[in-house]
Amino acid sequence: MGRDTRPLRIQQREVSTLAGTAKPFRILETVCTYSFPLWWLTLLARTWSGFRGPAFVVLATIVGILLSDFITGMFHWGFDTWFSPTTPFIGRAFVRTFREHHIDPQAICRHDFVETNGSNMFSGIILILTGHACMGSSAGAAFLATSYLSAAVFMSMTSQIHKWAHADHVPRVVTWLQWTRLILPPQSHALHHVAPFDRSYCISSGWLNATLRYVRFFQILERIISALTGVLPRHDDIGVEAAAALVEVEERSAPERQGNGAT
Repeated sequence: MGRDTRPLRIQQREVSTLAGTAKPFRILETVCTYSFPLWWLTLLARTWSGFRGPAFVVLATIVGILLSDFITGMFHWGFDTWFSPTTPFIGRAFVRTFREHHIDPQAICRHDFVETNGSNMFSGIILILTGHACMGSSAGAAFLATSYLSAAVFMSMTSQIHKWAHADHVPRVVTWLQWTRLILPPQSHALHHVAPFDRSYCISSGWLNATLRYVRFFQILERIISALTGVLPRHDDIGVEAAAALVEVEERSAPERQGNGAT
């Protein structure tokens, strides 16, 4: 069953209240932006001797791309759907920018390099540390570490890729990467910016969006979390009235989907 086309009364915050990064987090973003290449090189140096040929590297790279796409989708969904810009620590550091982006999608194009990429560099460093923890003498350990090496690169570039998906002009090589779908293409990401912003969360390559939508991965998670907490998904982003209307549509359409197998 397709999206209910009845208009929703979307209520969002004033975009002016969402601009700007908290100073302590800006410092962390700056440190991560400049130190990420060094962290990445340390893992590359450790995995280099474990490469088992071109097929090994290509497969590990693909696994890394899929992993980064899934992780970005989880974070994007999480910060779009739950929490608030006033939530301690993560509110101003992470949630704020997602709320701002739904109200003013072009704001990301005005962010400088650090504000655009710093938080993803931080996540990339965590993946690098996980890759170091996976290192071992076996082929399996080398494959895991190499996959994390690949995932860290795409994770660190996620917001830049996202920014390119909104930019009016990008370098030709970026246009080619978007056309080949090696990175998120604008036409694919545009699906996310149709209110109420409830689909196409993966913003690294976007490869997993169709599959996760087909199996209703995020919708199932939302129903579980709401059942356990009583909190409406997206209520802080689009307003309680619109959030409640979406839940009603989802519950009403579920029996029909189960009967005809539609997504």
